[in-house]
Formats: sequence, structure tokens, C-alpha cells
Amino acid sequence: MPQTTPSGWRKSTHSGNNGGDCVEVATPLATIPVRDGKTPNLGHLNITQASWSAMLTILRAT
Repeated sequence: MPQTTPSGWRKSTHSGNNGGDCVEVATPLATIPVRDGKTPNLGHLNITQASWSAMLTILRAT
């Protein structure tokens, strides 16, 4: 049976350690779960793998 809840949350390497902006990404399911690490209890967004890849390509180019 496929996993239905995210696990293995990882903080972005671009997030600061001083309580600033923080983005976390979980082990992928059919979609990529993303949440705000400062308020993880507010839930997460599910982004398609194609959209995640496109976003990373754009961010790396800037």
C-alpha cells in the first residue's frame, strides 16, 4: 500500500538557524509535500513532481 502521509521532513539548506524563514520538504509521495517549518501544525501543500522540478530550475537560474 502506498504511503499516504509525509515523513522525513527536511529543512531547506537556504533556511536560517536564527528563527527566520524556514521551508521543509518531506519524503516524496506521488506529490512533493512542502510546509512552513515554523508552523508545521498548519498543514502542508502537495506539489506535483513536474511543478517542483520546474520551480527548482527557475530558482537555480536566478
